[in-house]
Amino acid sequence: MAEEYSYQLADTEATEEFGAVLACCCEPGAIIYLHGDLGAGKTTLVRGSLQALGHKGAVKSPTYTLVEPYELADCRVYHFDLYRLGEPEELEYLGIRDYFDGDALALIEWPQRGAGVLPSPSIEVFLDYRGEGRVVTIAAATPSAEAVCRCVDAHFPSG
Repeated sequence: MAEEYSYQLADTEATEEFGAVLACCCEPGAIIYLHGDLGAGKTTLVRGSLQALGHKGAVKSPTYTLVEPYELADCRVYHFDLYRLGEPEELEYLGIRDYFDGDALALIEWPQRGAGVLPSPSIEVFLDYRGEGRVVTIAAATPSAEAVCRCVDAHFPSG
């Protein structure tokens, strides 16, 4: 099991800040699974990631479209929300394999709903309620992603 890193997030701004640090530490082609209950902050984390990478517009969860592509100056990002996915095989109709070409960052909410069809993650992020705030835990799922977790740990204030 990879080492896990956990952080207390006091509010929405801290969640966005965490997403920004995570995105800036990632390499192109990273696949990030985002786990957490409804309202845990998954989309807020994605918003922070996208803004850090240069996105200027609104960020909403693609609950009905399943994927929202972002063509940014220096990278491509795909934001998936699989909450309303009926069966994992439905991802084949989306042309799911085309999204994972090794160059784009993929942020996937509710990845368990695409089990067996989605590629394996580089990093897993777990968001949980803790009092008024949240706790976020990250773990590398590949040896190369360990460097991303160490980068986040070096740049995100603990506590």
